[in-house]
Amino acid sequence: MTQQKIYMLAIESSCDDTAAAVLCNGKILSNIVATQEVHQQYGGVVPELASRAHQQNIVPVIHQAIAAANIDKKDLSAIAFTRGPGLMGSLLVGTSFAKSLAMGLDIPLIEINHMQAHILAHFIEEEGFKKPEFPFLALTISGGHTQIVKVSDYFKMEIIGQTTDDAVGEAFDKSAKIMGLPYPGGPLIDKYAREGNPKAFPFPKPKVAGLDFSFSGLKTAILYFIQKQTKENPGFVEENLKDICASIQYTIIAILMDKLKKAVKETGIKQVAIGGGVSANSGIRNALKEAEKKYGWKCFIPKFEYTTDNAAMIAIAGHYKFLNKEFSDFSTTAQARYKF
Repeated sequence: MTQQKIYMLAIESSCDDTAAAVLCNGKILSNIVATQEVHQQYGGVVPELASRAHQQNIVPVIHQAIAAANIDKKDLSAIAFTRGPGLMGSLLVGTSFAKSLAMGLDIPLIEINHMQAHILAHFIEEEGFKKPEFPFLALTISGGHTQIVKVSDYFKMEIIGQTTDDAVGEAFDKSAKIMGLPYPGGPLIDKYAREGNPKAFPFPKPKVAGLDFSFSGLKTAILYFIQKQTKENPGFVEENLKDICASIQYTIIAILMDKLKKAVKETGIKQVAIGGGVSANSGIRNALKEAEKKYGWKCFIPKFEYTTDNAAMIAIAGHYKFLNKEFSDFSTTAQARYKF
């Protein structure tokens, strides 16, 4: 008996990237992302500009995704979309388009939690990448979230630790901004850190109970440090940029790894997967590889293109919901705060 081909169109529009992907039975046929460069001049994402750009990009991006998959829209089995969390204006564009297209094609509509999708990206059929087995721990790190999640099944997930204030991605970007680096600054810190001394400038690690995180105090400490040093020497940042970046990255990674080690100890689960935009950071990836050797963990690091916001991860989440016949009503609406 020939396996039924399930063609899933996925739409992701939670922040400032308009993305669409087509998946067939767990394998990605196309994965298109349109980035928005307009935000760079403002040093961060401007929600109103983001939603306007989504309106301009969504039709050509979806058209390109279907064309690249070499199928017709009539072949689609269902449409998955990001319902939340994210920027409300951006989410509304993707949600409205997904509902309209699904209704027009008379196919099921499937709502997806963006953060769950980051975790499920590990289940995309990709050559050379192994999938974690249940249960496993997921460290989801992005500009808006920092979470440790216990994953017992595809949609049975429990947050056991999270940030009490700022997310790790924000800590990277704000630290970069303090040093005068352009937005997004996180990847630049990673770049310069590779050539710097990680122990040149010690920064404090916040004391937070349990498995929760806090990054606001670290950001403040970095701000005061830079202000003090540049007052004494205006050229301090330029002269010590690589060492400052290495020291900041070293501290942030230490904070993440301390909590992850604690989570492994408390749960007894030694399978660890990472996801979210910050999981593209080379220092974090190296720290996980070292932990794998040192502590006997089994670590799962996604393909680079599935770390930042993309529709492939929405598609795989939609695939598993389709198999369970978990379809959404057409009255569903976007939710900026959308819990697991």
